[in-house]
Amino acid sequence: MIVDRRNSSRRTLNRHAKIQVAGGSLPRDCLITNISDGGVRLHVEGVDVPDRFVLFLADSPAGPRPRDCNVVWRLGYELGAEFIDTFGRLARIDDAARATEPTGA
Repeated sequence: MIVDRRNSSRRTLNRHAKIQVAGGSLPRDCLITNISDGGVRLHVEGVDVPDRFVLFLADSPAGPRPRDCNVVWRLGYELGAEFIDTFGRLARIDDAARATEPTGA
């Protein structure tokens, strides 16, 4: 029996993103195939992705949002990475705090 050990549910997605690796190279294209609060599954061709990289998600009206990532598995052109920054978690905490603040005197 397969046990799902994920801390958060994944959403299937087919969205382009960019990977930035250390060394000042230009960001490279990749495809996000699924995503959760804790990580992402990517399809990446033609790029040697190091264990740590920055993923630029184009889901913000202000422009691409960078996420620090750490590779946890690899299989051919696919890889799974966990988000090692706290952007998503802090944003949810901030939103909850704003919702409970009094609305002025």
